[in-house]
Amino acid sequence: MKKLNLFKVEEEFRNLGLKIFTPRDLMVSFGVGKRAAEAFLSYNVKKGAVVRFKAGLFALTKNLPGDFTVANRLYFPSYISLETACAYYNLIPEAVYSITSVTTKPTREFSALGKSFSYKRIKKEAYTGYVLKQVMGERFYLATPEKAVADFLWFVYLRKTKWNERLKITSLNLEKLEEYLRLFSPKLISFAQKLIKNA
Repeated sequence: MKKLNLFKVEEEFRNLGLKIFTPRDLMVSFGVGKRAAEAFLSYNVKKGAVVRFKAGLFALTKNLPGDFTVANRLYFPSYISLETACAYYNLIPEAVYSITSVTTKPTREFSALGKSFSYKRIKKEAYTGYVLKQVMGERFYLATPEKAVADFLWFVYLRKTKWNERLKITSLNLEKLEEYLRLFSPKLISFAQKLIKNA
């Protein structure tokens, strides 16, 4: 059985810009079988040279991806939104410790690299309003400011999230925000107007 060399894997994946990989990526890049890929991963996870995010998803300890890239790959389809996106755009002053995303799949939570990654379900009709960002060679999907706020308001409306009185909306396109709110429910518009008016 052909064996994989950690140094060569690190070098090859760095050249490819591949920060998150699957056993299949190893098989294709190095022409090895499934057993060799699994043996390499098992050994190097125990050694601490490889991080296992979940079944079938890994990263090299020397070339770790950013939190937003991890969030997108841990649960697909998903995009960064809610409190994390609001903090990214400086719409809320608080530091956010859990990386929050929305998805069309069931609500889930993962722990990886000592961090919490949470995913809240929204209906398919409302799964829009995100952009592909490229930061330091990494690509991830992130809600626009208006959609991050609309997603957040939806979960406040459902009483699954607390309203943040320090949320700043002065820089937002309010027409765009209303469009996104309507995707969830026309009732959400009047609910949001009351909250924002009292803020």
